[in-house]
Amino acid sequence: MSTFEFLLQGLVVAMQPMNLIYALIGVTLGTAVGVLPGIGPALTVALLLPVTYRLDPGGSLIMFAGIYYGGMYGGSTTSILLNTPGESSSIVTALEGNKMARAGRGGPALATAAIGSFVAGLIATIGLAFIAPAIVKLALVFGPREYFALMVLAFVTVSSAFGDSTLRGLTSLFLGFALAIIGIDQLTGQTRMSFGVPDLLDGVEVTTLAVAMFAIGETLYIAAQGEQGPDKIEAVRGSVWMTGQDWARSWKAWLRGTVIGFPIGAMPAGGAEIGTFLSYATEKRLTKHPEEFGHGAIEGVAGPEAANNASAAGTLVPLLTLGLPTTATAAIMLAGFQQYGLQPGPLLFATNPQLVWGLIASLLIANFMLLVLNLPLVGLWVKLLTIPRPWLYAGILTFATLGTIGANPSVFELGMLLAFGLMGYLMRVFGYPIAPVVVGLILGPLAEQQLRRALAISQGDPSVLFTSPIAAVLLAIAALALIVPAVLRARGKGQVLSQLAASED
Repeated sequence: MSTFEFLLQGLVVAMQPMNLIYALIGVTLGTAVGVLPGIGPALTVALLLPVTYRLDPGGSLIMFAGIYYGGMYGGSTTSILLNTPGESSSIVTALEGNKMARAGRGGPALATAAIGSFVAGLIATIGLAFIAPAIVKLALVFGPREYFALMVLAFVTVSSAFGDSTLRGLTSLFLGFALAIIGIDQLTGQTRMSFGVPDLLDGVEVTTLAVAMFAIGETLYIAAQGEQGPDKIEAVRGSVWMTGQDWARSWKAWLRGTVIGFPIGAMPAGGAEIGTFLSYATEKRLTKHPEEFGHGAIEGVAGPEAANNASAAGTLVPLLTLGLPTTATAAIMLAGFQQYGLQPGPLLFATNPQLVWGLIASLLIANFMLLVLNLPLVGLWVKLLTIPRPWLYAGILTFATLGTIGANPSVFELGMLLAFGLMGYLMRVFGYPIAPVVVGLILGPLAEQQLRRALAISQGDPSVLFTSPIAAVLLAIAALALIVPAVLRARGKGQVLSQLAASED
């Protein structure tokens, strides 16, 4: 079957009433958490993992993807009106967007962000639909050594792409490995690192770890910050709609942002932050109005926001086709797949095409929903910013605890939730990324299994890992993945820091 036929079948699945409801819930929640500073889609999906444990897998994954897309949309609202990015990928939007809001042009800034997100999300989702089958065909020829090399690439990706230090990323990853070896060995049946505790024989629950690290850890970290002064919200004055000149200056930036963001998101060492930095630098270089940059240039909002949402769709390329998460939300979505006994990768396209293509098609529908939700209801999203933070995080703490009890009613599980929550808090305090721990717990046993199979086939000869051309290329890409993000970050952030210094002057 052709990609068009698969996509049409996916649309039939996505248009089912219950799946439409799941998508609407997802994009609404995603927009809300994107608006609220400090609460991102990763935390929200982590909270919902235990709640959705017994729900339909397809509908739940559609909802998770909607939350991801909605979070990317919603992050621009606080960046523009509050100068406080709801997501790290919205940092660049705050540079020009908040200046536009202060000048009374918050409406056009929000409009170009929403429409640019829609255009980029639509194009990038179609790109995902056409690129994914080609990658799947390549990955179907993988054997144990190729899969192990792929896992190494995943490990390097999460270590280098999350946080500012690759060393700290690797430390977090190995912490996840340590948790992954707890329980019964899959190949020999021997008990490892359970310390005689029967509750540890099945290993550490991914859901418990994800909820603890993202929700409990974040709540404790925010509580430790103490009282914060009230944030000043810029009112949306005048019309929300864009003028003809705004459209003329925005549409090229939307397309350029899409072209930049999608491939960077799809790269094994990608991520939305890098794409937004590069898009901003590109718009500043190509603009016909350089004097406006630093004072509210609409291209500086349009391009990065398009890159941001295109990158979100790009992130799903390695996640769905190879099982590689390149963002924190993708890592939690990977845990969501495993919660239902599904492993993202080439075999998922072969064994469960209805679910995969329904998920991809639902992203097209989610884009239209988000366009309708964002512009007319901007006043509602702004009101969310008035919720007192103590109430907000107390609710998160309660919801996380009740969700864990509902999924696994055990005192020992609650103890682990608290222990991992404290660990997540300490990691935030000392600047260690959280997502690699979750990825290490999920992919660690799979990597170990494939390595042992490859060594068993070669009778213990480790050189077998380098004799396969595909495995050798993947290991080479893994080596590059340690270097490329640092270089891209240095280039992109250098441009933004220069702009910040210039705007302060």
